[in-house]
Amino acid sequence: MEELSQQVSDVQTEVDAAFERLNISKLEDQNAELKKQMAQPDFWQNPAKAQEIAKQQAKLERRVLPWLELRASVADVTELASLKDDTMQEELASQLDDAVERLAELKEELKFSGPYDDHDIILSIYAGAGGTDAQDWAQMLLRMYTRWAEAHDCGITVVDESSGDEAGIKSVTLELSGPFMYGKLKGEHGVHRLVRLSPFNAESRETSFAKVDVLPKVDRPEELELDEKDLRIDVYRSGGHGGQSVNTTDSAVRVTHIPTGINVAIQNERSQLQNKETALTILRSRLAQLQLEQHHKHLDKLKGPNQSAEWGNQIRSYVLHPYKQIKDLRTRYETSDVQGVLDGNLDPLIHAYLDHTLGQE
Repeated sequence: MEELSQQVSDVQTEVDAAFERLNISKLEDQNAELKKQMAQPDFWQNPAKAQEIAKQQAKLERRVLPWLELRASVADVTELASLKDDTMQEELASQLDDAVERLAELKEELKFSGPYDDHDIILSIYAGAGGTDAQDWAQMLLRMYTRWAEAHDCGITVVDESSGDEAGIKSVTLELSGPFMYGKLKGEHGVHRLVRLSPFNAESRETSFAKVDVLPKVDRPEELELDEKDLRIDVYRSGGHGGQSVNTTDSAVRVTHIPTGINVAIQNERSQLQNKETALTILRSRLAQLQLEQHHKHLDKLKGPNQSAEWGNQIRSYVLHPYKQIKDLRTRYETSDVQGVLDGNLDPLIHAYLDHTLGQE
């Protein structure tokens, strides 16, 4: 019985530590405040704002409720252990096993404690050096991330796409939505390198590059306020898909953030207002990412050089010839299951990155 009591105490300590790390009390207060707003009689007078608040509240509820239920369960187990009744040892052991199992599942969330880890993402892929091969490589990466998102029941929306000259794509921007989306995919941000026999150049061995940008989707102005005087908004004539000169409209919008020089152009066949709102969301997201990068650089200065963790460097190599291997240059994770990864099995790479970054904290 004494051994079981010690195990209960250890579980209680772990739960308390997780509550502190994930700041569950603060999230609980935020959830209560949103519920209070939703209970107001005039809540649905502004449907768009009301839907956004309801969405935020549901997300907080999904994150907080399992931890509150676990804490209540552990409190019951602790109370049972305090009775020190040997006749209840079997029941105590059973409840403790249940609590330990639930804690193990929820502990995965400890990997997602960053400021934007629970946000949806804006994922962009840009073909780099390598001509048609690079544009085809960008298309392969698009397929890889789409397959992964579909397997995890994520929402997928194409924001903008530019077709390649002969094959593949020059660039594409997607919105991916789901639980802890930025926390899961932030490690994909960087340059991806492919080595293979080219299907476009007489089977010669080619090296292609593509850049992947992963931004936390910051679509609430209160999260990152933009000063109107810092923005230049240009409206211009857009073409059809792929930049063709058909179906042209005046709906294309380019938003430039003057202090940083960051600009976002959206030219989907939607309204000018929709394109402007999308561009502003992406701009907020890029500025949020810039803040994170500056924070990482500050930490690097404190810790000393750590080239493998710097944003923008080549992060991963995919070799299809003369052998098959994928190697992440930051985590040193390797696999020969190249086709599996390109078919969307990214989870081992994602977990290796999360474990790697946790080990650096």
